[in-house]
Amino acid sequence: MKKSLVAAVSAAALLVAAPALAEDVKIGVLLGFTGPLESLSPAMASGAEMAMKEATDSGQFMDGGTVTPVRADSTCIDAGAATAAAERLITSDGVPAMVGAMCSGATTAALQNAALPNGTVMISPSATSPALSTIDDNGQFFRTAPSDARQGEIIADMLTERGIKDVALTYTNNDYGKGLADAIASSFEKAGGTITINAAHEDGKGDYSAEVAALASAGGELLVVAGYLDQGGKGIIQASLDSGAFDTFLLPDGMVGEALVEAIGDPLNGSFGVLPGSDSDGSAKFAELAKAAGFEPGVYAPEAYDGAALIMLAMQAAGSTDPAEFKGKIMDLANAPGEQILPGELGKALEIVKNGGDIDYVGGSAVELIGPGESAGNFREIEIKDGKIETLKYR
Repeated sequence: MKKSLVAAVSAAALLVAAPALAEDVKIGVLLGFTGPLESLSPAMASGAEMAMKEATDSGQFMDGGTVTPVRADSTCIDAGAATAAAERLITSDGVPAMVGAMCSGATTAALQNAALPNGTVMISPSATSPALSTIDDNGQFFRTAPSDARQGEIIADMLTERGIKDVALTYTNNDYGKGLADAIASSFEKAGGTITINAAHEDGKGDYSAEVAALASAGGELLVVAGYLDQGGKGIIQASLDSGAFDTFLLPDGMVGEALVEAIGDPLNGSFGVLPGSDSDGSAKFAELAKAAGFEPGVYAPEAYDGAALIMLAMQAAGSTDPAEFKGKIMDLANAPGEQILPGELGKALEIVKNGGDIDYVGGSAVELIGPGESAGNFREIEIKDGKIETLKYR
């Protein structure tokens, strides 16, 4: 972004900064409502918006203030679109914070080009690139999903525990895919395994036969697909099955979802994968609340609820909707000491915070923020059995 545009955006933001009284605070929900993970976005948005409604209905938020969600589409894969969507949320809608973005590249673009120049806080529920751990964020960026550096270690453990010695690896050609592929390769090779090929693929193609031919030529006991379930990753799997190149797949987080199981069907049985998740009391409570609200507790939906909750609790703790005031409260609220807070208890948490008490926000994803404001990480190991995603264990 040119300096003149940054200055214009910043000046406009001053006109729509946090209101003097939090009668109605708008919080952005910046997700990939279109693009390679669009099937995951509705539940994530519903999770974030459920937290906002809960806080509003409690009557405890900012002396009876209300919270209104404003959705915007990052597309996941178009940095320009993600930047424009974030700028609209900040300058037109006047949000002081947003839940999002969804994918790592879109998150980086929105943060650097829109949020940072305007002082806006972002909490991503699903951007997992290791590069985001060291990005210069001025204390404005957090994430409730763990880094892919940890996911790479988990995947290496899963492979070695199954006695698998060599695998082919393909990844979507962007920040998320490359970062995750590097983490998987490094961890698996450190554990004594062999990556026969580590090859990128592009999303949006109609034919993946050439990519699959190269993967098959390199060989491997199975194919690790670090891609997107609504785009290239699905295409790679279908082409592999059609050609007989591979019949078993390891599915990292971006590949785990009901949409993939429905699209591929029984041939996916026996494949396995991993995604953030826990068997905590908070996870069970979130699932209960989600179903009561009319949506399924899908992948990253608890993390989205938690991101929204932390934003509102931080505002309450600071007594302000000014990002410069409340951004410094988020780490303390997400960690001990204090009374543990689960989904459905935001009213109680807001009251405690208002009265100067301490809380340890656990939420739906067993939140614990470490280091540069990111989740320590809990993972759910799954396997596709009889056309369904079954949980094997938690790590």
